[in-house]
Amino acid sequence: MTGTKNNSGRGSGGRELTVRVKTSRGRTASSQRWLERQLNDPYVARSKREGYRSRAAYKLIEIDDKHHILAPGMSVVDLGAAPGGWSQVAVDRVGSTDDTKLVVAIDYLEMDELPGVILFKKDFLDEDAPALLEQALGGRADVVLSDMAAPTTGHQKTDHLRTIFLCEVAVDFAIRVLKPGGHFLTKVFRGGAENTVLTQLKQHFTSVHHIKPPASRAGSVELFLLAKGFKGRKTGAEEGHARDAAEDDGSWRP
Repeated sequence: MTGTKNNSGRGSGGRELTVRVKTSRGRTASSQRWLERQLNDPYVARSKREGYRSRAAYKLIEIDDKHHILAPGMSVVDLGAAPGGWSQVAVDRVGSTDDTKLVVAIDYLEMDELPGVILFKKDFLDEDAPALLEQALGGRADVVLSDMAAPTTGHQKTDHLRTIFLCEVAVDFAIRVLKPGGHFLTKVFRGGAENTVLTQLKQHFTSVHHIKPPASRAGSVELFLLAKGFKGRKTGAEEGHARDAAEDDGSWRP
């Protein structure tokens, strides 16, 4: 099915050999390109060697290595967790165990159980999902992670707007459950509408960072927003004052 490599994976000149996939009846050009990309992706190979369920684990690893959002003893919520790469990283870095489960994960897709994780097979958009997650936490969260993305339609603007909607719902949840000083990390797709998410995050967190980790493919439109230092929930009057201040400095977008 594929081209061949020598045992070292390198040619005589020391260059990495590229795996080529032979054409196959019934396989579309796009699926062939995806397969070749997977076979030649060093993060895919590394995830298999190191036991991570997906290459996405390295996105969180790279972000946390730089920004230090996960620490031993922290409680974490992982939204859109399947197949479990981010949950694996969170378990390792906060020290979650089956005796003291500090990571709560949710996804409507099938996901095998993970040691140290309370897992819900459920759509986060279900009306009762936020309350279930809060109950499982048994208190407030230190970190909310969201790698949620809507199923793609092939229409870039539609896909962007659908994923931004998921981001907005995740932001609302994070504001509801985070401890003061907590952190929120979410995936977005570039396209303009992410400005509404940015505005909301800037109101509720001390700093907001745009991140494109090395593990995120260069050709991908995905971007990560990291909001650090949750300021705590505000009363209705405080929210109004925050909006007025944002309007004054030009950062408010209704």
